[in-house]
Amino acid sequence: MELDEIKQVIQLSIPDAEVYVLDPMNDGQHLQAIVISSTFEGMSLIKQHQMVMRPLKEALASAVHALGLKTFTPEKWKESKAQFLS
Repeated sequence: MELDEIKQVIQLSIPDAEVYVLDPMNDGQHLQAIVISSTFEGMSLIKQHQMVMRPLKEALASAVHALGLKTFTPEKWKESKAQFLS
């Protein structure tokens, strides 16, 4: 599955999300998604991850070995983004 396809699936399920999908090992198998959405406000980290992973489950089953996931509210992203994007 292409990085853009993963991003599109996430954005379709969480329309206000800012989404980054990275391939840090450049192997197409161990991907990382960073998802920022105000929808996550007041939601537990587990619920945030479930919200992202549910629509991806079928797509990822046959294509990607692993997907690291980071979710942020917009406020938390402002505090943390320097750690992830250069």
